[in-house]
Amino acid sequence: MGNSKSGAVSKEILEDLKLNTKFTEMEIVQWYENFKRQCPTGRISKEEFQSIYSKFFPESDANTYAQHVFRSFDTNEDGTLDFKEYIIALHMTSTGKTTSKLEWAFSLFDVDKNGYITKSEVKEICTAIFKLIPKDEQADLPDDENTAEKRADKLWQFFEKGENDRVAEGEFIKGVMDNDGALRLIQYEPGR
Repeated sequence: MGNSKSGAVSKEILEDLKLNTKFTEMEIVQWYENFKRQCPTGRISKEEFQSIYSKFFPESDANTYAQHVFRSFDTNEDGTLDFKEYIIALHMTSTGKTTSKLEWAFSLFDVDKNGYITKSEVKEICTAIFKLIPKDEQADLPDDENTAEKRADKLWQFFEKGENDRVAEGEFIKGVMDNDGALRLIQYEPGR
């Protein structure tokens, strides 16, 4: 097999992404062309990802959160995102169904990747999310969520667990789906 189409996305990856995302073939090809222009090596490093991600939150400190997002999408743990990991990430965070987004959110909160979330992991991610919120918006938050610690405590209460308990993926998804407040606490959307 020759490599005459080195500038194009492989048929195998294209078919896989069409099956596993809601993107059309044309969209995937366009994403690939942009990806190759911005990342000629075909991979995004954690630092490049942080730089791109920080542009979405110009008035915030997005580095810590970007590191966690990167970790959750670097499925083969090689320290970079390839095109397929990048498109899956894009799909999960933008067009995925709520359950798919919550599966991703679970992997984000599961810092040590042991299949469970502890209160300390919740606190770590809530701290990273809190850094995304501009200072002027922080002042307008309710008293029970105006610090990262209070947000983590409030989120942990939705799971009805003790300080040293842990939450499995199914419990996490159910806990967040059953509580609008929990869904709001696990994300930050600028301009809301």
